[in-house]
Amino acid sequence: MAINKVVRAALKAITYRDIDIKKNYLLHRNFVNLAHRNYLKPPSNTWDCSIDSGSHNIPIRIYAPGDKGNYPVLLFFHGGGWVVGNIDSYSKVCANMAKLTGHKVVSVDYRLAPENPFPAGLEDCYSVAKAFISNKVINEKEVTIIGDSAGGNLAAALSLLAKERNEFKIKRQILIYPATYNDHSETTPFQSVHDYGTEYLLTSKKICDYMDLYKSSEEDRNSKYFAPLLAEDLKGQPDTLIITAEFCPLRDEGEQYGKKLRAAGNNVEIFRIKDGLHGFFALPPRFPQVRLCYEIINTFLSSYEVK
Repeated sequence: MAINKVVRAALKAITYRDIDIKKNYLLHRNFVNLAHRNYLKPPSNTWDCSIDSGSHNIPIRIYAPGDKGNYPVLLFFHGGGWVVGNIDSYSKVCANMAKLTGHKVVSVDYRLAPENPFPAGLEDCYSVAKAFISNKVINEKEVTIIGDSAGGNLAAALSLLAKERNEFKIKRQILIYPATYNDHSETTPFQSVHDYGTEYLLTSKKICDYMDLYKSSEEDRNSKYFAPLLAEDLKGQPDTLIITAEFCPLRDEGEQYGKKLRAAGNNVEIFRIKDGLHGFFALPPRFPQVRLCYEIINTFLSSYEVK
């Protein structure tokens, strides 16, 4: 199926310059962050703070849907291949998310690779989740974790890690075109990588480059916390919503992760956004793919009550 004209225009608008990411990751990071930086003054119901991990402070930005009220929380992990992106580049996304879901959005500025390789970013996400789920002084409302792309990978890995350590329980997760596997080369078993791994926003080469920068050793690739689809035991995972994009190389592995979760006895909803491209979640809400995505998210949030 061909991409319609509106989506093709969006692809052109958000496609990054094709550079060698591994050799020029700082240039790539600066380019991406500047391209997505929100220069508007943050609304009055937005504030910055940090969570003490014990060894360092993890910056977070909180977006409330209104000036008053005690809202449930969406704990958000941004995308960017574990290498780019920050709370500034996702500021408008999170402000829209708070407004459109009626939830307080907590955006986590986790450490990036390659300066801080796997599992540094995951451990930051874990520390913030532990604070918001376990510490009633910080938050007493229900928490749903959510992430897109690499952030979806971190959310899925966090749920596995939380079950393993048994310090707190994650009850709901939303994974938006998540990276769940460790092979995006010509040997990958997933057809979407072969079909949409070139000439689209996210290429298979970029995914491979990002993963090379993210890993601290080759052994990391075989960790379920690096590639959640490798997990053998998926029992007792959170109620899960997985949203994929039709023209995304990560589509099939995200859907396969949902099917594997479901086969293990978990409550799972899987939706594929027609005409969707990788990265569509960062587009303005007027785009039909984004509107549909939030309709699905809000239905999930209202349907799966936290027990």
